[in-house]
Amino acid sequence: MLILEAAAAAASAPDLDGLVEEISAGFHLPRIAVSAILAAAVFIAAKIISAVARKMFRDLAARSAKFTPIMASLVSRMTMVLIWIIAIIAILGLFGIDLTPVLAGLGITGVVLGFALQESISSLFSGIMIAINRPFRVGDWVDIGDISGTVKSMDLMCVTLASGDNKKITMNNKNVWGSTIINYSFIDRRRLDMKVSIRYSDDIETAKEVILSLILSYKEVLRDPAPLVEVGNYADSSIDIYVRPWVAPSDYWPVCWRFNSEILPTLQAHGIDMPFSQLTVTLQKN
Repeated sequence: MLILEAAAAAASAPDLDGLVEEISAGFHLPRIAVSAILAAAVFIAAKIISAVARKMFRDLAARSAKFTPIMASLVSRMTMVLIWIIAIIAILGLFGIDLTPVLAGLGITGVVLGFALQESISSLFSGIMIAINRPFRVGDWVDIGDISGTVKSMDLMCVTLASGDNKKITMNNKNVWGSTIINYSFIDRRRLDMKVSIRYSDDIETAKEVILSLILSYKEVLRDPAPLVEVGNYADSSIDIYVRPWVAPSDYWPVCWRFNSEILPTLQAHGIDMPFSQLTVTLQKN
């Protein structure tokens, strides 16, 4: 409501009705014709200003690390709304439509709409907080609460994700900002946390050497920091070896799938096998 009142005040600052009368009298033209010409001029000016503002925000986002594309999109949309509110109010004023009664009722209307649209208003301000704090960028893979996906777009009210199986997920900004956000793409490296189980009868050091050799054969695995291969747990039927290499975010799943498919035949080739759950039952004869 404050934006609407400010826009109305800005558009009504000049005496538009008097301006139309002066032009109509000076050029001996019908009032309606003058109003139509000036309305067309306002419409074209709004289109030009909108295009210039949109390009300015886009260029600023391309040059600045702090002014992200998401922030540029949010500010651009808010600016477009303000420009067109001013343009519409100005056009109505050119045709002699008095907005004073409308503005007088905005106080009560604003209270009513505030209650009716509180969810939308909350999403709007949450969107502003997201744009300022920049927890993600377009193209990042994120977890928002229990939802995972690639960020595709963000506007004044919602964030759009694409899930791993290419489903479109739309979340309002209030829920996004109120959830825990985990960004897997913003960092330059990720650690894989994998586990390999061997039998108690297998040699631990040999198993560790085989696993480490396999991991280091992947060019995607970073050498700094070095991958970790250590005994992590002695389970009921197995010895668990933790395998924790570092990779670039884009290589996380390819390395994971490849390791899982190659580790068993690699261990078996060296006489090491993965165990299965066993239950030993001892019978005593009385």
